Amino acid sequence: MIILTSVLTTGALTLTACGSRDDDKGSSDGGNTTVVIGVDAPLTGDLSALGLGIKNSADLAVKTANKEKTVDGVTFKLVAKDDQAQPSVGQANAQSFINDKEVLGVVGPLNSSVSQSMQKPFNDAKLVQVSPANTGTELTQGDDWKSGTKARPFATYFRTATTDAIQGAFAATYLFETAKVKDIYLIDDQKTYGAGLAASFKETFTKLGGKIVGTDHVNPEERDFNAVATKVKKSGAKAVYYGGEYPAAGPLSQQIKDAGANIPLMGGDGIYSADFIKLNKKAEGDLATSVGAPTEKLDTAKKFIADYKTAGYKEAFEAYGGGTYDATWSIIQAVKIAHEKNDNKVPSREQVLEAMAEVKFTGVTGDVSFDEYGDTTNTMMTAYQVESGAWKDKKSEAVKP
Repeated sequence: MIILTSVLTTGALTLTACGSRDDDKGSSDGGNTTVVIGVDAPLTGDLSALGLGIKNSADLAVKTANKEKTVDGVTFKLVAKDDQAQPSVGQANAQSFINDKEVLGVVGPLNSSVSQSMQKPFNDAKLVQVSPANTGTELTQGDDWKSGTKARPFATYFRTATTDAIQGAFAATYLFETAKVKDIYLIDDQKTYGAGLAASFKETFTKLGGKIVGTDHVNPEERDFNAVATKVKKSGAKAVYYGGEYPAAGPLSQQIKDAGANIPLMGGDGIYSADFIKLNKKAEGDLATSVGAPTEKLDTAKKFIADYKTAGYKEAFEAYGGGTYDATWSIIQAVKIAHEKNDNKVPSREQVLEAMAEVKFTGVTGDVSFDEYGDTTNTMMTAYQVESGAWKDKKSEAVKP
């Protein structure tokens, strides 16, 4: 395990009123030396609701650090780039961040498949990357993690979201033991996140004694899922588990119910968005899991929620707001540690990377630190269900890795 020694906290932070930013030039509130923190997320397109929540939450952390003068003599600036949820765009964005010598850390991306294209360039450049949303287990534990052989592929990669190995197991256990569902139709979108989540779910669900009565893959770019919906109806499944994201999950769920299968669809954090409900007129009863405990119920999140509201951002912080703030704050604290060790001079990227081993603080989501793989040590998961047109938390639990 990494030894975590420097205890830092975001407690008692305040923020003056400010507006939402629509450009990518970021935040700057005075100071002597500029340190840039990059943000990569889908700021346009189907997943922009989640991406803009990530951008805004990172912006809030940067503004707070500048107001509180967290690092003496340093002004943090946020530079956000739109990856459009496309790996090729994310890779280009990564190179752009690498080329900007003022960038000492990057927050993001949302999609595990995008992260796969960014990890090696960042690692080669010794540039810290902290994702608030990636859950693909292989990103931190290597491609052979399923066989029990874990190896960290890239030393620069960290995340404040837990893994699909944990999320999939939690979802399967919830459906089988709490919801008492024994027969599942399993569908995924064939992307890194969706396929990995579905595989993890299947492993635990069948181990518990559950039955997979049918499987399918869908193209998430399409919106006509009637053929799959018909198969689900004929299978006799009591629920559908979907590995993928809300733009496809919403229509899929509705079309399954329209086909006569009045059963819930369950997915992971990729469907836990208000937009899933907007896209699905028959979302009532559907389920999702998401990383962490409900932000609104955490004492550690009260300041974040109040400051986010005061800041006047046009978009909600969504599922990854708290984790994004903590991801950004972890980079800020690493810069602080490295800055102090470097005689209060701006540290190098490598020095910031070394300082990540000492990062430990109480953040929005609770205690924040990273293990030897770069994974968060916070393995709290929550199950949600759509009730009266809104997501309602049903069960929160810390899951053992």
